Amino acid sequence: MSVFTTVTPEQMQQWLKDYALGEFLDLQGIASGITNTNYFLTTSSGRYVLTLFEEHSAEELPYFLDLMTHLAERGIACPHPVKNIHGQALGSLNGKPAALVSCLAGKSLEQPQPVHCAEIGDVLARMHIAGASFTANMRNLRCAEWRKSTAARVSPLLDEANRDMLQAQLSFEQSFDASQLPHGVIHADLFRDNVLMDGDKLGGLIDFYYACNDVLLYDVAIAVNDWCVNEDGTLDYARVQALLSAYHAVRPLSEAEHTAWPGMLRIAATRFWLSRLNDLHFPQAGELTHAKDPRYFERILRNSIEHSAAIYHHWVGQS
Repeated sequence: MSVFTTVTPEQMQQWLKDYALGEFLDLQGIASGITNTNYFLTTSSGRYVLTLFEEHSAEELPYFLDLMTHLAERGIACPHPVKNIHGQALGSLNGKPAALVSCLAGKSLEQPQPVHCAEIGDVLARMHIAGASFTANMRNLRCAEWRKSTAARVSPLLDEANRDMLQAQLSFEQSFDASQLPHGVIHADLFRDNVLMDGDKLGGLIDFYYACNDVLLYDVAIAVNDWCVNEDGTLDYARVQALLSAYHAVRPLSEAEHTAWPGMLRIAATRFWLSRLNDLHFPQAGELTHAKDPRYFERILRNSIEHSAAIYHHWVGQS
């Protein structure tokens, strides 16, 4: 959510002529994130988020916009795409596909507590259930093939210990069979900066542009790896328990999912370690970009590998 493509107030005013949103008041770039260009747009009718898509094509984007509409209409707190006067949620601005969505209340958290993690577990389970009736399909662009090709790209830049860990992890993934686990619509990027909290209650989920159809447990692992870890990469079991228990109360996890849990944490950590390594060493030019530290997920992956048995027994013993 950085600014890669600059939009001037004059350009915004012209673009808004296709929307019934009142008078243009303000436009402010959003500096966090690394994939799309985002602005806060304020008009006389309210506040919105403008996104210019830097990687996705116009053909891919209806999936994400339709998904947000589908979820919002089923009670999931997420941005609702705004249609223009022609009935379209997707347009073009400065040569990039662009869309407006509603702006939600709340702010992201730096130090989540168990009460916040329980909110995440609850909404994630409800989102997975609501997504079951969404008929469109999008493959995961950060799948096993992507992890393998990205690993080949960044591996020569790692020290020996991390290179060995990465190769061992890729070998593990080859033998890890997730095909029988429940699949469906997943957010695939439910980090703290993609969730707005209003006090101790959920304000909403944002940034659905990695959403896809994949293993539901993978989505849970992605969330736990950001919401429930300490700085040294170890799991905070009080937060883990809060998130998993709240999720399990809405969509009970199967025995197969319990068994797969430690391995899924490893795969989720690997995906984001690789993406951060790739962004660090092969950055995309941007006006307000932030390269996130790959060592965060390096530590998480190492902990998940070293304590796999303890991770499994803790959850099974508590569930």
